[in-house]
Amino acid sequence: MSRALELAAMGGELNEVPVGAVVVLDGEIIGEGFNQPITANDPTAHAEMVALRQAAKSVQNYRLPEAQIYITMEPCSMCAGAIVHSRVKRVVFGADEPKSGVAKSQAKFFESPWLNAWPEVEGGLLADDSKALLQAFFKRRRAEKKAEKRTNQKNSQGEH
Repeated sequence: MSRALELAAMGGELNEVPVGAVVVLDGEIIGEGFNQPITANDPTAHAEMVALRQAAKSVQNYRLPEAQIYITMEPCSMCAGAIVHSRVKRVVFGADEPKSGVAKSQAKFFESPWLNAWPEVEGGLLADDSKALLQAFFKRRRAEKKAEKRTNQKNSQGEH
């Protein structure tokens, strides 16, 4: 999870929502990623998706039945679906995502009876660190938007 937090911070530096993910197999990281839908112009480029793609390429198989994924934030429905399709054995996440998280917040997706694979799920690992990273990012973004708004108002007042 420490590496996932490092990756999340890297994404935050690029003005992406700071979420990181690593896929581990036999104690080794085989895939890693951070959110990059904005920089990659790809709505599917969430941290989990990037890490799963890299892991699958690493082992030359789209299935990862003995792997674990560590994510700094509770996964969304898209990422949860990809996790199930890849047959990841265990999902570990940090902070809850009350708006769109589907491991426990908005749904218990991984417990759905119609799935054909059910990973083990554990939440709360280094949750405070993950949450602090997210909160600092959004606080900074709000301050930047407020400053931009003030600058735009000053510029428009000076044009009259």
